[in-house]
Amino acid sequence: MQAIEKKHHFRRTLDSLIRFTSSVGEETVFSGSFNGGENIVVRGLVQGESDIQGIVVVTDTGRWHGKLTADVVIVAGKVEGDIVAREKIEVHSMAKIVGNLHSPIIAIESGAVHDGHIDMTKVEKLKHFEEKREASEI
Repeated sequence: MQAIEKKHHFRRTLDSLIRFTSSVGEETVFSGSFNGGENIVVRGLVQGESDIQGIVVVTDTGRWHGKLTADVVIVAGKVEGDIVAREKIEVHSMAKIVGNLHSPIIAIESGAVHDGHIDMTKVEKLKHFEEKREASEI
């Protein structure tokens, strides 16, 4: 039997990332605000707001309660609050978000749960996609 190689869920966005400067561990609760030019990974609970010039990743064990603002936001865990990304929001299949999403690029994987509005600002041109599956596959 062939071994199945598991691909990292965040590979594309994080390929060029050198390191995370801050991390909230699985058993950690952080109350307050993150500000500045950092990359943050959240495996525990953050209660507060942020304005980060960098990437924020809320992993599958991570939770964020409050407004989350960053250049790029990747969510695989739970967020209760609005998310604002200056560049991109990625929502993975195991994510649960209650709040509005604001970003020029928003990618939501099948299986994710989102309760809120989506605002894709600075969209210059709509892209049209062709269905590549057969009608019987849908």
